[in-house]
Amino acid sequence: MCLLGRGGWGSVWKATRPDGATCAMKFIPCDSPEAAVQEVRALQLIRQLKHAHLIHVEQIWSISGYVVIAMELAEGSLLDLLDVYLSEFGQPIFADHLCFFLKQAAAALDFLNARQHLVNNQRVAFRHCDVKPSNLLVQGRKIKLADFSLSVQTTSSMGCHRRSGTLNYCAPELFQGWLSDRSDQYSLAVTYCQLRSGMLPFPDEVGEMRKEHVRPEPDLSMLSPLEQPIVARALSIVPQNRWPSCTELLDRLEDAVMQGAAATA
Repeated sequence: MCLLGRGGWGSVWKATRPDGATCAMKFIPCDSPEAAVQEVRALQLIRQLKHAHLIHVEQIWSISGYVVIAMELAEGSLLDLLDVYLSEFGQPIFADHLCFFLKQAAAALDFLNARQHLVNNQRVAFRHCDVKPSNLLVQGRKIKLADFSLSVQTTSSMGCHRRSGTLNYCAPELFQGWLSDRSDQYSLAVTYCQLRSGMLPFPDEVGEMRKEHVRPEPDLSMLSPLEQPIVARALSIVPQNRWPSCTELLDRLEDAVMQGAAATA
């Protein structure tokens, strides 16, 4: 095996299966057998969902101190692609390219967040809870949403939730111990800003998940005037004030990018 990447939630390795095919294996540290069982059960539920832009999870099992996930191999993430654009073109991902990629991620998130998945004879939704560039994997021109280790099954549009996630992408309600059907949209909007400009939309980086933390107003000066109000709505402190879906957010951004290109042509 060879190491592909390492982050706060584990490490990913390239491995060869007995049949000679390659796959990715993620090792997630787990400090108790009970937590490992809970994590495996949650991932098994996600594994059953089928969507063109969800990464295919092949197998899940636990070993001493870890939950291990075998999944299809990708070429890299959108964070890696950002580095490629900066290196080759001297600028972040082109706006039209970015909309093309993130519309695929939006479709996957809307699929998860819709209360349409039958589990134990109950219609449920899934919140991803960790949307960020490194969890959006690239396979050619296709984007695959990955890393469901923090995903939550729910039947409500708003509910109590443990304070967890990648802090610079977390929606404000998560700091208060709540989770919304539009929390993933907030993280997607932060992701858009970063991939569009190479910068996060907030001047300060969050050090820890504290209830008293208040997000400052986003600095969206890295975006065009047409894009700014669209992203600002997605970054609203009040979840219900955000766009009805991630797809609508990206549709609006795509229209704004096209209008901007036409105006400068």
